[in-house]
Amino acid sequence: MEEGLLSKRSKYVYNILLEEEGLASNLAEAGKKVVKLNRGDPAVYFKTPKYMIDAYVKALRSNQTYYSRAEGAKTLINAVIKRYKEFYGLALSEDSIITTEGVSEALYFINSSLINTGDMAVIFRPYYNQYMTTLELHGGRPIFADYDERNMWAVDLDALRKSLKSARSNGQIKRVKYMLVTNPNNPTGTVLSRRILSGLADIANEYGIFLISDEIYDEIIFNGAKFTSISEVAKGMPYAILNGASKNFDATGFRIGFIIIPEHDRLSSELKSKMSDYARMRLSVNTPAQYAVAEGISNSKEHAKAIKEMVSEIEKRINSSVRILRENEYLDVVRPNGAFYIFPHIDIKSLKFRNDKGFVEGLLKEKLLQTARGSGFGSPAHFRIVSLATESILTDSMKKINEFCIKHAR
Repeated sequence: MEEGLLSKRSKYVYNILLEEEGLASNLAEAGKKVVKLNRGDPAVYFKTPKYMIDAYVKALRSNQTYYSRAEGAKTLINAVIKRYKEFYGLALSEDSIITTEGVSEALYFINSSLINTGDMAVIFRPYYNQYMTTLELHGGRPIFADYDERNMWAVDLDALRKSLKSARSNGQIKRVKYMLVTNPNNPTGTVLSRRILSGLADIANEYGIFLISDEIYDEIIFNGAKFTSISEVAKGMPYAILNGASKNFDATGFRIGFIIIPEHDRLSSELKSKMSDYARMRLSVNTPAQYAVAEGISNSKEHAKAIKEMVSEIEKRINSSVRILRENEYLDVVRPNGAFYIFPHIDIKSLKFRNDKGFVEGLLKEKLLQTARGSGFGSPAHFRIVSLATESILTDSMKKINEFCIKHAR
């Protein structure tokens, strides 16, 4: 390939969740069975509910295969409006919602709309890896804030205020375009308290920063945790919610997400208008899938049954896996209360590995377990386990992780 053909920004296009795919494929081709604990894809382990499949088929048979309204089919938009009214008491207008190809496209729309080269965004570590990819791809750079592992992965509000105070004193605060929080968190499974979320809203409002909350797992809550949407604490200020069908509705392959911008201030209105422009530029998302997801949201009786069964199973699988991993003296595990991830801290100094990448590669080669390194989420010396497989597979896998650590102890 000719030198210099690729753009400089293309170096940021990378997905750490799939970086071991080549090795995993080679092992599979050699006849070895790799257990994939690296991708958060519930549809692999929990069948997408039949009533949603039926709605998809119905949409196809009724020829709903055209370009839909760029911002989203009104059937889906109205279903989302109804859901947020029932769940969170949030009154939305049709123009407050833009349908996207999952949250991934929503992140592209946001960064394309807000970030110029040299602009900044507040990103909390550990983060979903595409937050950094899309920010850097658009020429932005992070101001890092941290979840505190010693405090059940809660946000350190004082440290965040200190960082933003420094940005203000350096004259950089006007270049901080947004603050992005995930609740429940990927990769830690933490569910943030209402107090923390209120603090984040206050800080974002104080510094004039657009607040974004990725709430794609807002119904996958367990162990007695209570979920608070940012919409319940951020009224009257510019903010957005990211959500979609992939996790709560067990339909990752449908690729349906949405951005909600509830308020009508100048910044919110400008962003909604520009989001519509981006939606029109790419014409449409999957039309029959939109009608299927609309049915998924509207058929509250069937959805409540499906999500209850799925969350109950996830809770059992998570808690069982955590119990086994806590027998491992080389790992430290905070128990998750949402989503479906476990994010153990590795005592690297006590093991014969240079870093978490070496740990993850060794685990795949020796134990045929494919996980994801924590450094790819901004937290070195960790690794992420997706706990969606059956309890028997997970039990066997966690025991293999413990055996692996014992074998490689210094």
